[in-house]
Parts: sequence; structure tokens; C-alpha cells
Amino acid sequence: MADNAGMAASSADKLSDQPRAAQGTWRVVALAEVVLSAAAVAFDLFLPTIVILLLASISLAIRRTGPSSLGFRKVQQPGRMVVAVFVLTIGWSLVQLGLTMPILNHLTGQRQNLAQFEGLQGNLTMLLLLLGLSWTLAALGEETVYRGYIPTRISEVLGPRRAGLLLAVGISSALFALAHTEQGVIGVGLTFLDAVFFSVLKLRFRTLWAAVLAHGFNNTIGMVTFYLIGPIYGLW
Repeated sequence: MADNAGMAASSADKLSDQPRAAQGTWRVVALAEVVLSAAAVAFDLFLPTIVILLLASISLAIRRTGPSSLGFRKVQQPGRMVVAVFVLTIGWSLVQLGLTMPILNHLTGQRQNLAQFEGLQGNLTMLLLLLGLSWTLAALGEETVYRGYIPTRISEVLGPRRAGLLLAVGISSALFALAHTEQGVIGVGLTFLDAVFFSVLKLRFRTLWAAVLAHGFNNTIGMVTFYLIGPIYGLW
């Protein structure tokens, strides 16, 4: 995972070529960006993803870097990656439905709150609208924020070593989960695990596009299933 850690913290690597004083300054700036991002989630400012995307845009502008610094890298065999991510996402969905969701349901005595999808079953117009939002604001927007921007800035603060990578994944996944509190405690737990899964795919395929695809596929599977048969709260 050492090579993946270097990819996830590329901005931190670049700091080593700068004077020590400049490195310290940029680490302070990165820390401030992480704190502001966390505040946007904690206080549910407007739409946190939009707010943090704006912050990320400003951050890239002042650093004079592009989206590639957040992990948007090209892959040599994109078609193969798409198929692999799709298969892995199906497997992950089954794990969530067949293992983690039922366990959380039994431990807490609660179910995931899916009220936001009320009326989706059998409603094709609503399905198409939600799928459009899912692949844009959710998959592309949230992955840019929670698997790209925030982990990159955390890695700048903590360094590119394994511990820094693990903390970057853990903190960004926790913030992603807290951004979905409307789904209740079960939804927060499941979303945290989804975030870790997306992070692993990003590191495995060495590109943020893998996480974007997994997020989009994961949401699509859930929404199409809801459209066809209604809410599912686990396989047992």
C-alpha cells in the first residue's frame, strides 16, 4: 500500500521540494482547509458538498494545480477498470445487504431511514431525476470532495506515510458519513463503510475515477432496486 499512499498524498510529496518555512505554511493552509470542510459538514451549511467544492476550487487556484492533484488520473485500460469496478460494487452491495445492514439492524433495533426516496417505487420520472443527480452531485461531486480534496489536504498535514493515509481515509469517511445523517444511525454506519470501500478502490486503481464509478454504480443499483420492488432493509 506504500505506493498507493504516495499517490494519495502527491501534494504532500511536492512539499519536500520547497523550503522548510514554505512547507510549514502550506501545511497550516491545508489544516485550515480541512477544518473549514469539517465545519461545513458539521453545521450542514447549505449543501456541504457544494460549499466544499467551492473551497476546493479556490484551493486548486491558489496552488496553481489541476484536478489531477486530487487523484483524477487517466488509466491505461479504462474499459477493464469499469467492468472490474462494476463487479466489485455488485459484490459490495451484497455484502452490505447480506451482512452489515442486518447486523446493524439487529444491534440497534433500527432501520435505515429512506424517507427521502418515498414515492420512488414505480415512478420512472423520479428514478431518472435521482439517477442524474446521483451521477453528478453525488458520484462526481462527493467523490471529488471526500475521496479527492479532503484526503489530499489531510495527507499534506500528516505526511504521506501509512499512518497519514489511514487517518486521511478514516477522517474523510467519517465526514462523508456525517453528511448523511438524514438516513439515521444505520445509514451513517453503512455510508461510512461505503466511503472506506470507495477509498480502497481509488487506491487500488490509482485513480479517483474508480471511486466515482463505484459511487455511481452503488447508487444506481440501490435506486433501480427501490424503483422495482421498494425499500430493502437487509436480506435477513
